[in-house]
Amino acid sequence: MSSYITLSHIQVQSANCVAGITYGFPAITSFLGFVRALSRKLQKSHGITLDGCAVVAHQHQLLTYKTDKYSDSYFSQTKNPAAGQYQQKNIGTTPPVIEEGKMHLTVSLLIECQGFSGTDDDKHKLEQHIKNLCFTHRLAGGVITDIKEVIYENIQNDNAFYTCRRRLLPGFILMDRSHYLTEHLSALQQENSNAEMLDAWLDFCAIKYQAEAQLEEGEVLSSKTKANWNTIEKPNSGYLVPITIGYQAISDIYPAGTVKNTRDIETPFCFTEAIYGIGEWLSPHRLENLERAMWRYHYEDERYYLCKQEVMSNNSKLEYKDDIDEIFFED
Repeated sequence: MSSYITLSHIQVQSANCVAGITYGFPAITSFLGFVRALSRKLQKSHGITLDGCAVVAHQHQLLTYKTDKYSDSYFSQTKNPAAGQYQQKNIGTTPPVIEEGKMHLTVSLLIECQGFSGTDDDKHKLEQHIKNLCFTHRLAGGVITDIKEVIYENIQNDNAFYTCRRRLLPGFILMDRSHYLTEHLSALQQENSNAEMLDAWLDFCAIKYQAEAQLEEGEVLSSKTKANWNTIEKPNSGYLVPITIGYQAISDIYPAGTVKNTRDIETPFCFTEAIYGIGEWLSPHRLENLERAMWRYHYEDERYYLCKQEVMSNNSKLEYKDDIDEIFFED
């Protein structure tokens, strides 16, 4: 029996949509950090521990603009603090432009929960407490403006699982597909022994085209030959996107207070860089196991701080059920 807390349809304004060199959605570390902050408070108040977290996106709006329909998109920038307050203290100057990427989004979080036992009345009080607690936190740097509902439930049978899964529709759940990189790198190295993991990652992330020459009868291939440009398909099928999945240490761990200008002088410090992987947006109706959708922290070799999901075996039947009647009509 597994217990879950669903934070359904969280509306977030001005969340950070830039993670390392990727943009379009907050990093998975932002959501796990939010869950960790809730867990620390719930441990003190109710003795409850929150663990894994599944992320479902329902709606998103990037705060960008275009100068014309052929130009690139630009992030809408703001001057902070407000001009009136700033100019009162800094006469003759204007506030600085804060260069950042923001977005509005609506997401649902399905969180694994341990340690709660109580009556139905206790359960309703817990749900209301969690809802109130969420409004005191930021999610991915954004402000939570509304939560449709908070539901605590025990998933004991298939009917409960289908009910929980249906609640996440319509939307897309973020799945870890970083193992595709290893598989694709092996294929690349068979053709080019110098291929690196970056080459494999770019094959998933970049939009690539290939020219197909249109030679007329008797024509010799030249720079003036007409060609059709065809899109090169990604190595694997699915709605695949580049994501930031954690950090790698690039320095030793320094004692607390020895590195200047750090946020916390009481905690040891280490310089890091972002680690990137591949994610897939998948419709929740294709899930057959909630456990496989749970993102969790992983610490490896004391140098890697990663967010990962359970690795699927080749024989897994996880995401290939498309019986839509079962989803809508079987409770």
